[in-house]
Amino acid sequence: MRSRIILTLLITLMTLPACAPKIKIFASPATEPLKEFVVEGEGTGKIALIHLRGFLSSQPKQGMLAAKPSQVQELVSALKLAEMDDEVKSVVLAIDSPGGTTTGSDVLYHEIIGFKKRTGKKVVVAMFDVAASGGYYAALPADWIMAHPTTITGSVGVIFMRPKLVGLMDKVGVNVEVSKSGRDKDMGSPFRPTTKEEDALFQAIIDDFAARFHMLVAKHRKLSDADMETVKTARVFTANQAKKIGLIDQVGYIQDAFAKARSLSGLPKDCQIVSYRRDTYPNDNPYNTLDSVDPAKINLLGLDASFIMPPKAGFYYVWPQGLTQ
Repeated sequence: MRSRIILTLLITLMTLPACAPKIKIFASPATEPLKEFVVEGEGTGKIALIHLRGFLSSQPKQGMLAAKPSQVQELVSALKLAEMDDEVKSVVLAIDSPGGTTTGSDVLYHEIIGFKKRTGKKVVVAMFDVAASGGYYAALPADWIMAHPTTITGSVGVIFMRPKLVGLMDKVGVNVEVSKSGRDKDMGSPFRPTTKEEDALFQAIIDDFAARFHMLVAKHRKLSDADMETVKTARVFTANQAKKIGLIDQVGYIQDAFAKARSLSGLPKDCQIVSYRRDTYPNDNPYNTLDSVDPAKINLLGLDASFIMPPKAGFYYVWPQGLTQ
């Protein structure tokens, strides 16, 4: 029923007369450049506050009426502004993400590493609700990692998700015939059960991606062998548990992250906290995670269209349970 209502609304919008007035909310926010806004502080020097949130991917987020730039694109754009501004001495990266694709997470890591090497500017991570799997992966290059007292983090591992339609197709009497050039060309097909040989091949890929994640954790966090074995179980941790095992450096709040950034970069207490956004918001503050109106999440008549599509098959640095938040 809800799908039928959404489809009716879409058809109605598509059939509106060409002379109808344009509604700005449906325009892609990518058409408006990121601009600097002062969140707080009036002194000299700046800390750039950059938010990294949601499912991490290098693909644009496709909405019902428009697309929104990917997290990779947005982060690179914000880091570029921070890099070009000599007044910006450090970055606070606020992460609220259960992770995402293996490639998207790794590109974010690579871009943060590159930013630090090119500029010498400090990066402090502030974790909020969830900074798990790819969200934690992106935090690894930071000079200091701080988590909110109620943060969930960890989930250092890889998962391979793919929808299966075999049972449904049997019920409706539909079959798919496949002609292929090699035995494994259709490995992971949603239209048939996975073989034991394919399971072994997939596990080898998972182990390879996991080994990279484990190597980077070992490189940046210097955990004991026993703690590293615990981390390799891919379990999640509370902030206090993560601090005890060595995955983070501090438990605190966003103001503590600003204080650490000031300390690391020698900035005065009244330095400016700036953020990069497309729209101006009254009563702006560090907890504002919006950079613009997001047409990819337009809520028509209170309906969320995200339930229509199943998860895309692929390998992920993600904590699956965090996707429902």
